[in-house]
Amino acid sequence: MLRWTIIFLVVAIIAAIFGFGGIAAGAAGIAKILFFIFLILFVLSLIAGRRGSVGDGI
Repeated sequence: MLRWTIIFLVVAIIAAIFGFGGIAAGAAGIAKILFFIFLILFVLSLIAGRRGSVGDGI
């Protein structure tokens, strides 16, 4: 998921350099959505991992 975010971010930067506003806005929007999805999944995995280690009794 993070890989797609970086790919769309690079596409947005390259498109902005060449001045293609529509392409840059679309790629930036997709990159932003993927970034937030990745961030939410990361936080959920941290919470799930923390809960699992507490129940192990170690």
